Amino acid sequence: MASKISQSDLSLKEACEAGNLPAVAAKLQATLHSLENVRLDIGITGGTGSGKSTFVNAIRGLGDEDPNSACTGVVEMTMDPMPYPHPKYPNVIIWDLPGIGTPAFPADKYLQRVLLGRFDFLVIVSSESFTADLARLARGILQQGKRFYFTRSKVDVDMAASRSRRPRTFSEEGVLSQIREDCRQRLEAEGLKDPKVYLLSMFELGKYDFCLLEESMVKEVESHKRHALLAALPSISRPILDKKADSLRQHIWLVATVACGVNPSPVPGVQDVACNLYRLIRSMEGYRRSLGLDEDSLVKLAEQTGQPLHNILGAVQGPMTNVTKALVVDLLGQASRNAYAFTQELLNVPILGALATCGISFAAVYQVLRSSLDVAIKDAQSVLAQAFLDNSDYELLESPNQ
Repeated sequence: MASKISQSDLSLKEACEAGNLPAVAAKLQATLHSLENVRLDIGITGGTGSGKSTFVNAIRGLGDEDPNSACTGVVEMTMDPMPYPHPKYPNVIIWDLPGIGTPAFPADKYLQRVLLGRFDFLVIVSSESFTADLARLARGILQQGKRFYFTRSKVDVDMAASRSRRPRTFSEEGVLSQIREDCRQRLEAEGLKDPKVYLLSMFELGKYDFCLLEESMVKEVESHKRHALLAALPSISRPILDKKADSLRQHIWLVATVACGVNPSPVPGVQDVACNLYRLIRSMEGYRRSLGLDEDSLVKLAEQTGQPLHNILGAVQGPMTNVTKALVVDLLGQASRNAYAFTQELLNVPILGALATCGISFAAVYQVLRSSLDVAIKDAQSVLAQAFLDNSDYELLESPNQ
């Protein structure tokens, strides 16, 4: 992906100077389409009854009773590999895989049966001690050159049990340390060197290590699929929110170029500005959806954190409904009045300076996109702070340290 953009950049200034922005924009449109629609397949595997299906639902922002959720239960419910598209990003597929070691999926034939090659990476889930079968699975994944993440689920259950048994001497950090050490020892005994294990509660993703797991997945996924993964992950930590914001900022120029160069039309009532209003509307709505500001995400966040919905909604200053054509036209009108000064600012920026020479349309569109994203980022930060207002773990969510 990076190489495609770089090759386009080389001819950008020359094309703009020749008045041939549409030719460059047409090429960049293919790059943008690929960036937004690249397929990502994540396999969720592990022991029977470990909470795999609940994790499939949680990472897609769904509860176990929501429509299109993976089937869950106290016994193994998954009989065949089942793909579950993300409800907002259907190009991101979360696979609910059968538990290893069942009669239908014995450990020695498991990797062949689930077709390991189709996954970009896997998450191995265990609700108790890691078994020899899970260690064997991990070694097989490594041998085939795939990446995986060990997760220990149902930590909230362990916490409740320990607190009940030892109310006077209970220490959350002590229980976490004990679980980590037990997992490490068992995996090392099976020949896995320096295993990293993430401790999770599927019903309280904001607690324990889920945010660290998100960061590791984002850091290690293939670069051309990072944008897709970031968009799909729950926005429940400040580091992930910041990474989403950075990824969206990096592509503003790309969206603006395509909006101005592919099927542009004069904007009614805005002098000298022509663009594809549909592309702008789609991108501005996409910013808010990716940052968890759509209505469904806000309602789900309120349910998950126990915060009153009106408090969550009160933290949002930007548009609560769909972005309308009238709103975008009004914003473009405001931006066009400052377009000359903003163009001078862009002239000092590589790539953007070349685009700014093509007229005020790019400057106006770029300014609207940047301002809209800034508002969405601020709203997302406010929502996150409000959601975890009563949560003592929020400082850890802002600056995880391990």
